[in-house]
Amino acid sequence: MRLLFWVAVLFAGAVGLALFTQFNHSNVVLFYPPYRVEMSLNLTLALLLLLFFVVWTILTTFRHLSEMPRRAAAYRERSRMSKAQAALRESIENLFAGRFARAERAARDAQAWPEQAQTAALVGARAAHRMQESERRDAWMAQVTDPERAQARLVSMAELLVDARDAEGALETIAQLQSQGGRQIHVQRIALRAHQHLKNWTEVLRLARSLEKRNALHPVLALRLKQLAVEAMLDERRHDAEGLYHFWRSLSPDERHAVRIAEPAARYFSALGRQNEARRIVEEALRVNWDSRLVQRYAECAERGKALPQIQQAEKWLTEHPVDADLYYTLGVLCLGEQLWGKAQSNFERALKYADPESQRRLRVRTHLALARLFEETERPEDAQRHYRESAMLAA
Repeated sequence: MRLLFWVAVLFAGAVGLALFTQFNHSNVVLFYPPYRVEMSLNLTLALLLLLFFVVWTILTTFRHLSEMPRRAAAYRERSRMSKAQAALRESIENLFAGRFARAERAARDAQAWPEQAQTAALVGARAAHRMQESERRDAWMAQVTDPERAQARLVSMAELLVDARDAEGALETIAQLQSQGGRQIHVQRIALRAHQHLKNWTEVLRLARSLEKRNALHPVLALRLKQLAVEAMLDERRHDAEGLYHFWRSLSPDERHAVRIAEPAARYFSALGRQNEARRIVEEALRVNWDSRLVQRYAECAERGKALPQIQQAEKWLTEHPVDADLYYTLGVLCLGEQLWGKAQSNFERALKYADPESQRRLRVRTHLALARLFEETERPEDAQRHYRESAMLAA
């Protein structure tokens, strides 16, 4: 449509010019003594138009010639910038592809353009780090001096230091970053790894909880880290009953119900003579997570002569888990402690009946030993010897 419009304009102009020249009979006379030049007006206008185009062409040519050095310099600059950008792209691609030596060489070429020299230095530092060249890595990082890139430098350096197992250096770098107001989730992940290397379990637990709330850690990984931290902190307080109790109450219900946390906590409370607390820990955890380790630990939470409530609780559990060998063994141990010989024997025998010969070999060994002790207490040495032999054969 636009082409048709301009064609119409061109034709209209041509028609108008033809009509103007056809009906224009004027003359132009130029006097330059002793000469006199007489021309038609149409020819005069044509010559003036021609002169205009000649002058315009000369001036344009002169201007282009005078600008050639500047244009050549701009072309060289664009060419250098284009090559530097291509080198930076190549460096990043090689870094992701695991070709670290190529990535470092390309990063060096990418520094030909000053605007991206420090960005290329960050890529080069990562490539050198992957090749375990710490001196070259630090030399690359030293080139990043722009205040606008300080955060990128500090975060990258902290991550690389953690990866090199320099946890203290990583935490110092993170402290510099946080002093400038940096509180990113990624920085917290780096700090979590650093504190884990240094076994700062209090910080590991705090950071794992914080990242879990923000959905920045996979739930399984968050649970595992919290378990490691709580296990270590429980072990630190295993000789301090009050400290252990207060720390246990500070945990969330989900943490207290985790098997790997509840089981050692019950063990430590039992060792400190806090059987009632240990029993509550196991019972609460078993309501949420039924596990053989907690079931067996339940027997150690009993006080001699006061195990009747636990026996009743274990019998209630049997209605829900009627073929659980670990539960039968635990119930047998509780009855044995209360000298309920017949009931203990029947529970031990059921534990042997339901225990898997392959996966529960240790449980069968312990059950045979418990039966042997029971028969010794009831003065049945032949039966006791038979179970000792069975346990020895299974243990071998």
